[in-house]
Amino acid sequence: MFSSHNINDPDAYLRPSFSTTDKLHRLFWLITWFVLCRWTPNPMHRWRILILRLFGAKIGSNNFVYPSCKIWAPWLLDTGDVVTIGPGVEIYNPGSVKLGHHSILSQDVYLCGATHDYNSVEFTYVKRAIILEPYVWICAKAIVLPGVICSEGCVLGAASVTSKNLDPWNVYAGNPAKWVKKRRKFDI
Repeated sequence: MFSSHNINDPDAYLRPSFSTTDKLHRLFWLITWFVLCRWTPNPMHRWRILILRLFGAKIGSNNFVYPSCKIWAPWLLDTGDVVTIGPGVEIYNPGSVKLGHHSILSQDVYLCGATHDYNSVEFTYVKRAIILEPYVWICAKAIVLPGVICSEGCVLGAASVTSKNLDPWNVYAGNPAKWVKKRRKFDI
C-alpha cells in the first residue's frame, strides 16, 4: 500500500530542478534558435555556429551543426575542430558536453547528461558531464547516458545505448552496448 504523505511537508517532486533565471535563459536560447537557425538550409553551418558562440558555446573550426539539432545549453558545450552534430541530434547537457576533434554525432543521437536519484526520497537531480574524445563516432539513434566517457576512436553502433565508458578504438553495439570488435587505429 502507498504510504501517506503529510500535506504540510514540502514535496521534493514538486520542487523545480532549475532556477527561474536558468529557465528564462534557456527560453531565450530556444526562441533564438527557433527564429534564427531552425529554418536555415543545411549548408549554413557558419551562421548556426555564430549563434551558438553568442550563447557561450566553445566551438572549434570547421564544425557542422545541423538546423534540426537541439542543444539544451550552448554555454555548456565545448567542441574541437571538425565536429559534426547531425540532423535531429539532441544534446541534453546540464552537466556539460565536450566533443573532441573529428567526432561525429549521426542523425537522431541523444546525449543525456542528467538523471534523478531514484533511490532518494528527494528524487535528487543528478547532472554529469559527457565526454567524447577525438575520432569518436556515435551512430544514428544511439544514446549516451550521464557521465560517460567515449574514449578516442571508439564507435557506438546505431540504436545502441551506453551507460558505461567506452574503451579507445573499439566498436560497441546493442542495448546495453557490448563490445563487438576492435577498430583499426589510423595514423593521426
